[in-house]
Amino acid sequence: MIVTLDGPAGTGKSTVARLLARRLGVDFLDTGAMYRGLSLACLEKGIAPSDTQRVAAVAEAISITFDWSQDPPALLVAGRDVSQRIRDKDVTASVSEIAANAAVRRVMVDWQRQIGQSHPRLVTEGRDQGSVVFPDALVKFYLVASAQVRAQRRTKQLLEAGKPASYDEILREIQARDERDETRAESPLVRPAGSVLVDTSDMTLDQVVDHLHQLVLQAADGDKGMSSHA
Repeated sequence: MIVTLDGPAGTGKSTVARLLARRLGVDFLDTGAMYRGLSLACLEKGIAPSDTQRVAAVAEAISITFDWSQDPPALLVAGRDVSQRIRDKDVTASVSEIAANAAVRRVMVDWQRQIGQSHPRLVTEGRDQGSVVFPDALVKFYLVASAQVRAQRRTKQLLEAGKPASYDEILREIQARDERDETRAESPLVRPAGSVLVDTSDMTLDQVVDHLHQLVLQAADGDKGMSSHA
C-alpha cells in the first residue's frame, strides 16, 4: 500500500504525511528531506546549486539514507543525522535549484523507488511522487493552500522555534519557489493524474489527516473487494 502526497511548498505535506502514516501504521518517506540533504552536502563542499555537473556528481557519490527506527525517520547524510540542519534558511534557499537538476532527479527517483520496494507499506510526500515516482499508488493526494496561508504558517513555525521570520519575505520566497517548481523543465510541479485535490487553507491539521485517512481506508477496502472478486 503506497499513498502519495504531492503539492507546492508549505502546504503541510510532511506533517500530514507523517501523521497519516502513523495513523495507518505504515512507513513515512519525506522525499523533500532527501533533496535538502543533498543541498546541505553541496553547501558544505562549497558547490553552487547552479553548478549542475558537480551537484550531480555529489548526488551519485553521496550516501543519503534514513534511520527508520525513529519517528519521523531521521535523515542521514554520509552517516550524520542532519534532520534539523536541513530546515535552515540557507538550505531552503538552494534546494529548489538543486531539485531542478535532471541528473539529480534521476538519482533521487531511483532511490525512492528502491525505498518503495523495501518499504511497500508507505506514505510518501514530495513534488512528483504520484506523477513520476509511484504513478500506480493506491491513493494519490494533491495538497494545495494559498500562498498567503502558507506564508503565515511558515512564519508562525519559525517564530515558535525561536528563529527570526518576516512574513513578507517568506511570502515572496514561496511565490518565487512556486514559479520555479511549476516552470522547471525537469519534473515540473503538476497535479498527478487521478489524484484527489485537497485545499488545506481553511482546514486544521487534524481535519486534513482525518479526511485523508478516511479516503485511504475507503480505497483500501475497495482494493480488497476487487482482489477478492477477481
